[in-house]
Amino acid sequence: MMSSGKDLSNLTLAHEIIVNRDFHVEPPKLAQNSLEKLVRDTVHRAYWDVLASELDAQPPVYGHAIKLLEEIKEILLSFLNPGANRMRTQISEVLDMELIGQQAASDTVDIQGLASYIISTMGKLCAPVRDEEVKGLQEARGNVVTLFKEMFRVLDLMKMDVINFTIQGLRPELQRQSVEYERAKFQSILEKTPSALDHTTSWIRGALEELLGVMSPPGQSSGPGKGQRALPGPFLVMDTAFLRILSWDPATLFPETLMTDEGRLLAIQKELRQLEVVAQVLLIVYSAMGGAIQGLPSLAERLKRMTCVLLEGMHSPDFALEEALRGVSAQLCVELSRSLTERGYPALSPALQATLTGQVLSVVQEGNPIRSLVEERVRQYFLSLLSAPAPQSCLATVPAGLTSVRPELASLAGRFMALVDFNRRVYGPFYSRILKKLMFDDMPPQPPSSICIGCFCLCYYYV
Repeated sequence: MMSSGKDLSNLTLAHEIIVNRDFHVEPPKLAQNSLEKLVRDTVHRAYWDVLASELDAQPPVYGHAIKLLEEIKEILLSFLNPGANRMRTQISEVLDMELIGQQAASDTVDIQGLASYIISTMGKLCAPVRDEEVKGLQEARGNVVTLFKEMFRVLDLMKMDVINFTIQGLRPELQRQSVEYERAKFQSILEKTPSALDHTTSWIRGALEELLGVMSPPGQSSGPGKGQRALPGPFLVMDTAFLRILSWDPATLFPETLMTDEGRLLAIQKELRQLEVVAQVLLIVYSAMGGAIQGLPSLAERLKRMTCVLLEGMHSPDFALEEALRGVSAQLCVELSRSLTERGYPALSPALQATLTGQVLSVVQEGNPIRSLVEERVRQYFLSLLSAPAPQSCLATVPAGLTSVRPELASLAGRFMALVDFNRRVYGPFYSRILKKLMFDDMPPQPPSSICIGCFCLCYYYV
């Protein structure tokens, strides 16, 4: 399990570097009142207090100071490139721990001189963004304990810079080998943990059962003979499976093959839900107002922007959607009345305002016609992209009723399709084996005429 955990950690880290161009490492930040922070601060304070008492003793005791100098030496050496032999030799000679130990024994060690050299070396090795931090170390030289604390703080920042620089250098190489690397890592996990595809299998099985329910409703037979059951094509099964991710219950465990993108996929799901509500509201407005507000792109953009702002955070558990929609309705009525009067039309009547508000509030209800229409067309849009040979070229072709949110929907769909495409290329062979088992091994024997010929082509498509 430890080996599998290491493979999963490496897989997750590599995937994050590949797909997230903004990925970087930051120093850990502990919660202000957390127990971990309290323990850490207490231990650090005790250590620095011991160092201060040793250096203030008569004669001074340099035991802890020498350990700190040795640690600083190792950190500085770790920053060097393999070919920096001259600086490596210089650091090793100046921070010769055996010589410093002898000097400490005779109370002749020059801590301030060593600190000056360390600061100077840090200035040569640090990134330009840390120049001011290194210069600030000169101001702490009056107090040795404070100086050591500040040097370690800046060295920690420099370590983060080196790590992030290394990540930037690794990214192009990882991107070139990303599919093979991630597939091999997951195969290694699967060999050590045979149950590593259980949730993925359940996810695909759910999509297959959904399609079978549509193709062969209970009590009906779609085959040429009684008792025969047609199977959906494997591409349709996988497209349906990916489509189900857009309505995934966050309380349900994610498929293992999608776990590295779980956060991104759930974020897309939340944004899509908000966008659907915005589209529903705007469709209600334009259906109710008719030609009075047609052909006014600036008004449409204002209404959309305002609705988006008022629905921001609607995925939060404590968000009151109905109350927010009431506020949306009030603002819509004000904005519409202003636009109408500016162009010589009468303002919205109280009756029309009440009707508009009631229709907007009704979208919270399951089965609302406008809600069902928008959700179904969003589903059709994403399903068409999933089955398209070149989905990126079809992003702007949205169904009627969704044109008001076309740019936002296309952007969201582009992000989703990029994740799906990469996932298909990495995990296609695993999906092929799962589908073969579900559609052939676990199903009752089927007549050849009832089996989609595409089932035999899945491995070629994914591999």
